[in-house]
Amino acid sequence: MHDEVREMFNLSGQVAMVTGGARNLGYDAACILAAAGADLIITSRRLSSAEKTADSLRSQYACDVLPLAMDQTRFEPVSTTSATACAWKNQVDILVNNAGGGGAGDTVATLFEREPQHIDGLIQLNLNGTLYCCREIGRKMKEQQSGTIINIASIAGMLGRDRSMYERNQMLGQPVDYAAAKGGVLGMTMDLAAVLGPHGVRVNAISPGGFSRNLPEHFVEDYSERTALGRMGRDGIDLKGAILFLASTASEYVTGINLPVDGGFAIWH
Repeated sequence: MHDEVREMFNLSGQVAMVTGGARNLGYDAACILAAAGADLIITSRRLSSAEKTADSLRSQYACDVLPLAMDQTRFEPVSTTSATACAWKNQVDILVNNAGGGGAGDTVATLFEREPQHIDGLIQLNLNGTLYCCREIGRKMKEQQSGTIINIASIAGMLGRDRSMYERNQMLGQPVDYAAAKGGVLGMTMDLAAVLGPHGVRVNAISPGGFSRNLPEHFVEDYSERTALGRMGRDGIDLKGAILFLASTASEYVTGINLPVDGGFAIWH
């Protein structure tokens, strides 16, 4: 590999914070940032999960990792945790806002039966929590006059969903409030890019499509048929390139965009 390419993607000396970085797409983001040379701050709702992931990352990539517990549904824990993160090495160069969730869990997903407190909680987690993190870490980046924020949104915020594939596979499906929250993340991303751009801070979003993870076989087949590339996303592989691109100088003139990583689901009709 030529030095020009290596240097473009080199994150040595930088500090990256990944919320919800203990598993799944957050863990993938942490891995690729560490592989590129960054030290890491990993948050999880449970400190034990963050600590276990930190041990794994240190072992694989020989990087410094600070594990922290954070409940981003409330502002006070976000503020406290962000202050600890910023004080660790007195810099935060990359923020990946990955913490959140779209499934209904054990609750009803359909709009007319869904309880208001479940709607409120999901929006608080996915939208308000992301904004809180942008506010607190963005303040440090403004002070530094540099940084990049990557908000993990979703194709759910870009288009309407056909619920029939969920119904015929006896799945709860995806609540409308998740689409509302992720659509808000996309709007937030564009406006934050306008607010922070004059201070040398870039803000972009990634909208993942469906990733094949503990899903019924027939649902995976149904979903794949709706996708231009004919498959669902793969953990450990398909998100990493997009994260590295937006975190590195390869994208230093890119801000305010949404990058779908969905195998063409959003354009396949």
